[in-house]
Amino acid sequence: MTDGSLKINKTPHQVRLWVHPEGLVTGSLFLRHEQTGLPPTESAYEVINQADPFVVLKREQTDDVRFYNRNSIIRVEYAAESFHIEDKATTLHCRLMMMDGSILEGAISEILPADQSRLYDYLNKNNVRFIRLHLNEKEICLVNKSYIIQVSPLAND
Repeated sequence: MTDGSLKINKTPHQVRLWVHPEGLVTGSLFLRHEQTGLPPTESAYEVINQADPFVVLKREQTDDVRFYNRNSIIRVEYAAESFHIEDKATTLHCRLMMMDGSILEGAISEILPADQSRLYDYLNKNNVRFIRLHLNEKEICLVNKSYIIQVSPLAND
């Protein structure tokens, strides 16, 4: 007997994962939503930063479901639904050099306490494994801090 009372409402959200050593994987993460037809109540950023060691991804090419170890995910990229920076957000422009040799440039826009609003402070936040980098107005990249070699602040444009 299944009455659906144990079902968790989730919506697929298309992403591109760079996984070590597999490489680029395209598919969808599942974001929680309260009611069908409404926007998700959680973001890809929240899903990828959960404490559980594995995350569920529905593969695009093969349509199968896989569980990826968060420690092996280098970065996650996806289209931003909208580009709106909160008035109270601190914007930190930076360049990241990754272990695979790639260089990512963008802006971190987060609401940060005044006494912890430096790039150094944000990078050292202990409660998140992935940082959110706005590559441009249309793309967001969640970067696993474990795969970053160095970060350089950039002048605001």
